[in-house]
Amino acid sequence: MVDDAPDRSFDYESMLQSLPTKCGVYRMLDANGKVLYVGKARNLKARVSSYFRSGGLATKTIALMNKTCDVQVTALQSEVEALILEQTFIKSERPPYNVILRDDKSYPFILFSDHDYPRISLHRGAKRHKGEYFGPYPSAKATRDTIQILQKLFKLRTCDDTFFKNRTRPCLQYQINRCSGSCVMDVDKVEYQADLRLAEMFLRGKSEDLLNEFKEEMNKASAELEFERAAKLRDQIRDLVRVQQSQYVETSTGSADVFGIASSGRYVCVQGMFIRDGRMLGHRTWYPRNELSQDDHEMLAAFLAQYYFGGVTRDLPREVLTSIPIEDEHTVEQALTDLAHHRIVLSSHGITQRARWLKLIRENSALALSTYMAKRKNVFERYAELQDVLELDEVPQRMECFDISHSQGEATVASCVVFDNEGPVSSDYRRFNIKARVGGDDYAAMAEAVERHYTRLKSNEANLPDILLIDGGRGQLNRVLEVLAELQIDSIMVLGISKGEGRRPEYDTVWIAGNTKLELPPNSAALHLLQQLRDEAHRFAITGHRNRRQKQRRRSEIDEIEGVGPKRKRELLTHFGSVAAIKGASAEELEKVPGISTKLAQEIYGIFHDG
Repeated sequence: MVDDAPDRSFDYESMLQSLPTKCGVYRMLDANGKVLYVGKARNLKARVSSYFRSGGLATKTIALMNKTCDVQVTALQSEVEALILEQTFIKSERPPYNVILRDDKSYPFILFSDHDYPRISLHRGAKRHKGEYFGPYPSAKATRDTIQILQKLFKLRTCDDTFFKNRTRPCLQYQINRCSGSCVMDVDKVEYQADLRLAEMFLRGKSEDLLNEFKEEMNKASAELEFERAAKLRDQIRDLVRVQQSQYVETSTGSADVFGIASSGRYVCVQGMFIRDGRMLGHRTWYPRNELSQDDHEMLAAFLAQYYFGGVTRDLPREVLTSIPIEDEHTVEQALTDLAHHRIVLSSHGITQRARWLKLIRENSALALSTYMAKRKNVFERYAELQDVLELDEVPQRMECFDISHSQGEATVASCVVFDNEGPVSSDYRRFNIKARVGGDDYAAMAEAVERHYTRLKSNEANLPDILLIDGGRGQLNRVLEVLAELQIDSIMVLGISKGEGRRPEYDTVWIAGNTKLELPPNSAALHLLQQLRDEAHRFAITGHRNRRQKQRRRSEIDEIEGVGPKRKRELLTHFGSVAAIKGASAEELEKVPGISTKLAQEIYGIFHDG
């Protein structure tokens, strides 16, 4: 049974008496000064005092207050200032009890460059390049799919300007009828600009107008007996109709971000739809953690504050629609207006098309949540079975797995991946470039990686895993146990998993300490969980190994010369054409390369002609 009141670990009464009654931001800190939670309030005294009631607090709030040893407050002049400062603190401190939006990338746009023959390209980040931007799109895939449609319908170029300027014959895109070949072909600029205007109509959601224009042009070409041009327009009409059938629902007008929320217990799903010029560009789904059992109105408000004010530049529409009213709606609306420098309407109601958007986002967020919960249930069942098989007192909360990857001893890399009881925790993944010359010795490489990793974690046992899985058999398992014994870590259960006959998953063997096999049937959910963890560690290790190997193989003798960086290396290779030619050049010839001084030319010559 949980006590209805937290343990008071500091003198809170005097702190509460000194609180102001104005708006501001408060931060709750633990004994080590780490920020646990950041919040804002219209009335700091009333809001902070509510956490120190003798009863009526939620279980998670009690857990927060039991860890809280200090509360710091910052009084401000307006609620909008409080909202912005709250998000600044959340971004810098990343407190564990706040909603943390793990979405620090800006959204991609399509850019039409400022050029006689404009290039269409994916653009992410600040809009520094001259040209016209369309978007934002919810993902890079959605952007690339749209670019492919534009290539197919209008044959616009996607190559960069350097490639375009230096072509002597058309590239493959021309051969497959995805580009007009304007780099070398005699393409009329007026005609290219006309195709560009049609592409803009498509991106602005005016597909019906575009279709009608195609039909008029086709009929006109046919009447003038220009049958080849009419056939081309007919094919464009056919492709456009096909695209319209596969596109998201389109409307005649309107730009809005639409957000919906669905929750069940500790699970929360927030979904966003992005509509520009009446065209739905796509949607995106998040699953934030509800650490303080907030209701949906509070959660959605906290999410929107993180999304728009968390430090990532967003393209702001004229409207933001929410499936339910949010807390402090007026404050968020005013803050958005200040951020965008134009009026933004924040609303949870709509008629006609906006009502359909809201209905759609409610249905989709509920569907996404049910799918997510079904997956989480499957993951929990795997953990519960593993608990039974290993006869543990509790369900494992954290598991780590190590794997080694190399090519005959070259560029050895070890990986460490982490799972909690909700699946992979990619932010905790680690790679280790093995420093010792192990020469393909997996035992030594595994020992080095484990020792380096757990030497770092030993000071904070809270971060140690419940289970450590090793990709290997008895030999690797026993070597890791020796390393952990030397580090005096005995709180981790160590398992090994080795491939069976024919490397088939159903024949995998799981080992535990004492060189004992763990008998698990091929259909065991616990075995599937361990295999998933092992396969993820293998994927992460081999990716790191390939990257390291390629980096090493790209290095040449020039890279070892002090004073020759990437730019001078590029100038040398451009001038001479190869490393062999550089090695055979005289000091006077080297000196002719831009950026190479007389002294450096003599040093390079001396290195290659020493003795």
